[in-house]
Formats: sequence, C-alpha cells, structure tokens
Amino acid sequence: MPAERAVLVTVQLDPRFSKGRGPFWPLADEADELKELARSAGCDVVAELSVRRHQPIAGTFLGGGKLDEVAALAAERQGQTVIFSQELSPGQQRNIEELVGAKTLDRTQLILDIFAQRARSQEGKVQVELAQLRYLLPRLVGKGIMLSRLGGGIGTRGPGEQKLEVDRRRIRMRIQRLAGELEQLGARRSAMRARRRETETPVVALVGYTNAGKTTLLNRLTGSAATASNQLFTTLDPLARRVRLPSGETFLLTDTVGFLHHLPHHLIEAFKATLEEARDADVLLHVLDASHPLAAEHAQAVEEVLKALGLTEKPVVTALNKRDQVEDAQRLTALERVYAPAAAISAKTGEGLDRLGELLTGSLASLLIEPVRLRIPAEHADLVASVYQRGQVLRRREVDGTIELLARLPAKLRSSLAPYLLA
Repeated sequence: MPAERAVLVTVQLDPRFSKGRGPFWPLADEADELKELARSAGCDVVAELSVRRHQPIAGTFLGGGKLDEVAALAAERQGQTVIFSQELSPGQQRNIEELVGAKTLDRTQLILDIFAQRARSQEGKVQVELAQLRYLLPRLVGKGIMLSRLGGGIGTRGPGEQKLEVDRRRIRMRIQRLAGELEQLGARRSAMRARRRETETPVVALVGYTNAGKTTLLNRLTGSAATASNQLFTTLDPLARRVRLPSGETFLLTDTVGFLHHLPHHLIEAFKATLEEARDADVLLHVLDASHPLAAEHAQAVEEVLKALGLTEKPVVTALNKRDQVEDAQRLTALERVYAPAAAISAKTGEGLDRLGELLTGSLASLLIEPVRLRIPAEHADLVASVYQRGQVLRRREVDGTIELLARLPAKLRSSLAPYLLA
C-alpha cells in the first residue's frame, strides 16, 4: 500500500492563545518534529508550510488566504492529507477540510495513529481505541471525519474498526465497554505490581523523550531483545526485565511509552494505566539523548509530563545516551553537571554503563534502612541469599556454625528476619 501523501502545516501562536502548551520551541524545530511524527506514522511528506499567528480564527484556525495557500499546495503536490501542528476544534477541522479539499488532521490524531500502529498488548490496544473514540466522537457530524475512516489511513486507523452506520449512541456504549475493560486490565496490572512489591525487589522505571534510546538501554542492561528502532514511539506497551549489576544489586527495570513535547493532557490521562509503572517505581532512570541539539528542551518536556503524573519527588538518575555521537567532551561534562546524578553512556556500544551502574547502586541503596546486624544459622542459606539479593551486605563473617552479616535491608525484609537480628 503506497504511503499517504501529506502536507504539513506548523503553526506557532502567541503564548496567550496556545492552550497552555508551555515553553515554545523555535518554529523550525516544531516543524522538524511534526515531520518526524508524520514519517513515523507512515506518511510521505510532500509539502510543508510554517505559519506564525497572533491568535487562531474561531471557525477556520487560519485566515482564508493562508488556507488557499494550503489548498494550492495540496492540489499541486497531490496531497491526500493535511496535518496541523496545533489542536483543532471539531468545527475548525470540518471547515478546513471543506476549504482545502483534503482530509485534515491535527497533531493529536497523528500521535494516536502512531500509537495504533505500535500497540501490541491487549491493554495497549484498548487504551488506543478508547483514546481515539473519545477524541473522534465530537467530530462525527456533518461532512467531517466519520468513524468509517477507522482503518482507512493516517490518523484514522486503529484496533477498533467500525462501519459507516455506527451512530453516536453506539459509540458511547463502545467507549463505556472499553473503559470497563481497561479498568479490569488495570486491576490485573496493579495486582501484578503488588505481588512484585511483596518480594521487595526494587523497581527502576525508564522514562525519557521518545526515541532517546530507552529500549536499547533496556536490551543492553538485561540481554533481552525488545524491539528498538530509530523512530518515535517504538515502545507503547510496558516491558519489565530483571537486572543484576556488577555490585550484586538486583532490580526490576521497566520501559514505558516515550514522552513528547506538548504531549496533549488527555493523552497523558488515557495512558495513565501504562504510565503507572513509572508511578510505582522506586527510582526513575531518565534517558536523555545527549547528541540531540534540543536535549535541554527534551529534558524539560519530560519534567513537564512527570509533573503532570505527580512523580517529581522520586529519585532520578540521568543516562546521557548516545555519547558516541557527541564530539564535544565539554558538552557531556556540562550535561553531567546540569542533570546530576548523571552518567554519559552509549546504550548501543556499552560505554559508560559501569558508571551508570554505580549511580543506580547508590540511588537504590538510599532506599534501604540503616545497617543492621544479623546472625543466621548456616543451614538457612536461603535467608542469607535473600539478604544478598534484596539488600546490601557491608560485612560478613562465620562464627560457630552461623553467618553474621552487617547489612542494609528493605523494611519488609528486615521485619521477616527479626528473629535473627542482633542488638
């Protein structure tokens, strides 16, 4: 199937009219990211237009002259789809479609389309379809976008294909069913996390801007083979793998969906079930692409999403990834200072992972209680192994058929070992 031909329209508004989108990037960088999103969705970008406006026009977002220019570009380049960088109201979207004579999408629908392509698990598919239907529902009127397009192209495909005659009442019923299904799946995931907590295994969650290299780092640390590629939102479904550091520290490493500049708030809400992995983590491992010219802006975007999720108080270790692509050593040094504790690494080559392991060991150790002394009979080797696996052993000696340990332990493990504690 040939790629859908797309015309991209990047619009930058006065901050007072940008719906709280936060700090702006340069217009050229906004345009570059919209192009990257479009290509990740499978578009063939045939034309681009960048526009600065004081404020949007209520009915058509842009003025008639500019929309005539968009329509001419679409006709000249045989564009099938026009994609706006800003969120459009249902009325604006319908009016623009009529004026330019081509299917019109906004950035949110483009992101949802990429999510639809990446979702593999049942939970991921349900989240995508639910978010799509909630977003499309107010747009299913008149000659605008119709639900029959689901499955038919960029911005309209999804796990839940529907027929043309499906009406709004049935859509609401579908949304209700999906919400209930997602709640059940979320309850199962919560139960899994609770069982994980019972083992006192610490959890480190990978967070970061999309395409920063989180999955590549997970593969490098765990020896797994999760899909990783140079495109946006490769990972939508959460992954969890066990890691053992050279220091002996063991933890569970989870990977979740990448963050994005101006990630729409309702998408954060829609994918909260997936992002709960980060919420339940003991430590956040922020993977930052140190080679990207907008590294600081990417870091700020991640901080904004973490703030929206209420995760700003968690300990954070920063992995400055792709150091093999950074020629300026002073840049790496400066980034390590700004985002400390941080380690410059290459998930691709393995450079710097020893230093990253040291930082993670120190961060996880800070979660343990003050050192305690234990005396465990030698025949209870399983208890000794638990101390090594789930705690941090500072000293060991064998005395009269027992093993004495000085160790820092998680609170729950300390309670279970209470009979072996020494004063």
